[in-house]
Amino acid sequence: MTLERQPAPAPAPHTRTGAAGARAQEHPLGRARRFAAVLVPLLVALLLCQMAVAMVTTAVQQTPTIDEPVYVGTAAEYLHEHRLRHNPEHPPLGKLVIAVGVAAAGPHVDPSFRGDQGELGRHLLYESGNDPWRLMLFARLPVIVLTLLFGLVVFAFARELAGSAGGLAALGLYAFSPDVIAHGSLATLDMPAAGFALTSAWLLWRARRRPRWCVPLAGAALGAALATKMSTLAVVPVLLVLATVSVWCARPPAESRRRALGRAVVGAGVVALTAVAVVWASYLVVDPRLRWTPEQHVPVVHGLRGLAVELLPFPEAYRDGMRIQFGFENHPWQGFLFGRLYTGSLWYYLPAALLVKTPLGMLALWAAGALTLVSVRRLRPAAPYLLLPSGVLLAAAMLGSRDFGTRYALFVPLFLAVAAGCVLTVRRRWAPLAVGALVLFVAISSVRTYPYYLPYSNEAFGGPHKTRLRLHDSNVDWGQDLGRLADRLRERYPGERIWLVYKGSGVPSFYGIRAADPRQVPVREVRGLLVVSDSAAAKATGRLAELIDSSRPIDAVGHSITIYHR
Repeated sequence: MTLERQPAPAPAPHTRTGAAGARAQEHPLGRARRFAAVLVPLLVALLLCQMAVAMVTTAVQQTPTIDEPVYVGTAAEYLHEHRLRHNPEHPPLGKLVIAVGVAAAGPHVDPSFRGDQGELGRHLLYESGNDPWRLMLFARLPVIVLTLLFGLVVFAFARELAGSAGGLAALGLYAFSPDVIAHGSLATLDMPAAGFALTSAWLLWRARRRPRWCVPLAGAALGAALATKMSTLAVVPVLLVLATVSVWCARPPAESRRRALGRAVVGAGVVALTAVAVVWASYLVVDPRLRWTPEQHVPVVHGLRGLAVELLPFPEAYRDGMRIQFGFENHPWQGFLFGRLYTGSLWYYLPAALLVKTPLGMLALWAAGALTLVSVRRLRPAAPYLLLPSGVLLAAAMLGSRDFGTRYALFVPLFLAVAAGCVLTVRRRWAPLAVGALVLFVAISSVRTYPYYLPYSNEAFGGPHKTRLRLHDSNVDWGQDLGRLADRLRERYPGERIWLVYKGSGVPSFYGIRAADPRQVPVREVRGLLVVSDSAAAKATGRLAELIDSSRPIDAVGHSITIYHR
């Protein structure tokens, strides 16, 4: 028998094995998702890093604004005396945040000093042997960190509604917002209060699926807002209703409606009780004995306001702070809008100021985002969590008597940034391109104003150097450029006689400015350089108005101080 040789089998084609082969055979969609998993965190980090650079460099260059010495002085008092004495019109939590930086700076504090809260801050900064540049930077750093963390809340909220692209768009608007950067770099309370309110709304939205943890955390965030600024009391009813809705939506399918309603009401109660507990805790941290002796006059409040104050379940210091706030509301403050000086308040002041001080691309995306929330079916459940809290807070601020700046509406850029990210859910080819172009337009407008974020106005109103013609106070000139003025006078005008009208809390002589007040001498004796804060110029009457009208503007510092020659 003959054995035939069988042909050898053809060699199998070369195949990759292991991880390399798996990657080679991976579906393109999987590769895209893996790439996005790396790219998205990188872009988030880049946006927050540029924001951090903008805020830190701004904080380094600015002298104390009008409110900051009060908060820094009170924070130092909390640390060293553990007493509730000054600044009762604002609860302690925001100042405790500032106190973290003050403690790190380790300033010398004079426990024997007696004076009002404004004098307390000036004494700490300029009369106690401390370096005000260093102390203010350290006091501002905790607020900067908190502002960056709120950026993560903006991103997370928008990503849950509109995906990673929507989250990045929202974070881009937040990170380049001139108002957010300006006030996020100051040792003040507006940014922390707005951020805590947004965090509470976001956690309530998440409670629709995870109520067990999100409901008490939302209450803690709400309590943090209430323990920072009393103006956030206006949003409490809205958030309690949203808490009820969220727990109701999280009910198991088999649960009876009556039982589900009971659980929903309990959920709202948990939010309320947690918020109250946080407010009490913020006072107990300062002084476990809750000693309270007001250092300023506490007005008597009658009627419904007085009854509401009495019913607040908060410490007596909080209730007295509310009485002081109501007293402020009865004061005839002066306002300035579009060149008009007036006494009292205008209900449309804040919308008009936001129109001036918000980048044009951001305004367009805010409007588009709000429209998207109410028109896209799957987003409609989220609309109340974004539009109702911001709307109620804005309405309450519009009814106030102090037309001092967009900082009273700082929650608007936060809530509406999230809404703007939802535009990317619109199934149109132009949507991603339009959103990207508008966010880029916002970024360019913001970068162009660096590092002068406080006096920003958009291109339609002439940019930062024209803001003083339309707005005043913290919209333009809050005393932040005293140090820059000292440098300018030293570099360009050595030996000149200086006449200064400065609106702020800084001490000009500390920065080397030797000046006299031109309002104290006859007009004919004022010769040399007349230096006027733009907020003072906006409200100028009498002798100061005559001096300005008869002088020639020759220079400007930080878009907030004008130098005239006489």
